[in-house]
Amino acid sequence: MRGWSESDIPDLSGKRVLVTGGASGIGFHACRALAQHGAEVILADRNVPLAEQSVEAIRQSRVRGSIAAKALDLASLAEVRAFAEGFLAEGRPIDILVNNAGIQPIAERRISADGFELTFAIGHLGHFLLTGLLYPLIRAAAAPRVVTVSSMVHGRGNLDWDDLQITRNYASQRAYNQTKLANLLFARELQRRIDAAGDPTMSIAVHPGVARTAIGANRHNLGKLGLADHLVSAILTIVMPLLGQDPDQGALPTLYGATSPDARGGRLYGPSGFGEMKGPPKEARIKPSGQDMAAAARLWTVSEELTGIRFLG
Repeated sequence: MRGWSESDIPDLSGKRVLVTGGASGIGFHACRALAQHGAEVILADRNVPLAEQSVEAIRQSRVRGSIAAKALDLASLAEVRAFAEGFLAEGRPIDILVNNAGIQPIAERRISADGFELTFAIGHLGHFLLTGLLYPLIRAAAAPRVVTVSSMVHGRGNLDWDDLQITRNYASQRAYNQTKLANLLFARELQRRIDAAGDPTMSIAVHPGVARTAIGANRHNLGKLGLADHLVSAILTIVMPLLGQDPDQGALPTLYGATSPDARGGRLYGPSGFGEMKGPPKEARIKPSGQDMAAAARLWTVSEELTGIRFLG
């Protein structure tokens, strides 16, 4: 029995989709597949030249829908607000929002324009604000979905409420794990609040397993790499080809969450193979830290305070 693939994506004609971090890797292949199946896709990325190149490459793949690039820097709350204002002024519904963008941090702690730890700022706070600002347009769609990309390492994450910005004992993997746990908890708390409000939206979390993307190579854009960073890059270069799947396969859980009629809100979807590292998508196991709904509610409140937005509350 074959697993779910791109050929199972339904006709998306008339659907409007926004994908963050769509210029490369999983985001790129999600944009491509969605546009090929008829959707109007907005590819949002902070790397504008690469985003424009990616849009042109997708157009060359004979899409049935449309694809356009927009600049979005999730590390700046002001820029997220400005980005959302354009959509709100236009007033058109957004059928699917894919919160995909993220970084693999380096050993040196970096902060955003607003003073937040950069991994958390881009991966969680920027997406929290973006989702909240655009939610009136999302809920206005006929059958809307918010898909948030987490990771299989969410179970290693820990939310230190006294030091969410990791000013003490900083470690790049700690920052990454915390952000991916936050992604999952956000998606689940969003669904809980959607249910309480009686809205039609589905909030779905996904993870790509182990995929060969440029997230590791892109670390050099974050600052000067130290010895530990070069070691991590070397490991990624060796391990990813052995254990990882191609990025188009890594995008399948995202595409499943965004389009499959069988996907359900509040669930996590990932690869079905050994260790959830690769393979067709299926419902994935939520590890104990991702099941802590008290932590999810607290994270929501803290995120409201840090971003200045309140919605579904």
